[in-house]
Amino acid sequence: MSTAVAGQRENRTPSFWQSTNGKKAVMAVTGAILFLFVVGHLAGNLQVFEGPAKINAYGHFLRTIGEILWAIRIILIVCVVLHIVATVQLALLNWKTRPVGYSRKKAINSSYADRTMYWSGPIVLAFVIFHLLQFTAGYIHPESQFIDGDIYHNIVAGFSVWWVSAWYIFSLLLLGFHMRHGLWSMFQSLGLNHPRHTPVLKQAALWITIVIVAGYISIPIGVLAGWVR
Repeated sequence: MSTAVAGQRENRTPSFWQSTNGKKAVMAVTGAILFLFVVGHLAGNLQVFEGPAKINAYGHFLRTIGEILWAIRIILIVCVVLHIVATVQLALLNWKTRPVGYSRKKAINSSYADRTMYWSGPIVLAFVIFHLLQFTAGYIHPESQFIDGDIYHNIVAGFSVWWVSAWYIFSLLLLGFHMRHGLWSMFQSLGLNHPRHTPVLKQAALWITIVIVAGYISIPIGVLAGWVR
């Protein structure tokens, strides 16, 4: 009897979340949502180059849609949690299937972005927490007073501190590695990894990432260079 029950358990089909493909699908969907947020957030932040009135008006608009904004924040938090959990669990599954370490590591079919995917994620998460505490909550604002509602002032004052800008740029570079790999993985999850299209899709993922990261980095560089003041 016990043998039969054990056999039934072994033959039981894993649930969507328990399966490897299910976790990859969750990573792809949540990653796509987070990517759209990254693009939208960049579009809003780049308004700092148009002067205080423009970006502060953008901030005021966000305040007028408070309930919608909180709904978006909740969705993003859920996506972040699911994305991290799925990533960690997939990493553990990979380690279980390869319990014995290689005597010599070889990056045969993996890029630097692939190999840094797991440790770049936590660093980017730490950056996001720091970024929110500084520019949204105003708890961390070294060498300057945080002015609620004055986004332009807070950006200029925050990035005028060299180590804040350095941390921001470093974190964005890691996000770039993470995002480039994530975009390519998303293309694969959608079944677009045909040998004919693979080189084009890889280049597309790379250049999309470069444009986004360059856009974000241009803000602290603009402040430090005096273009935004």
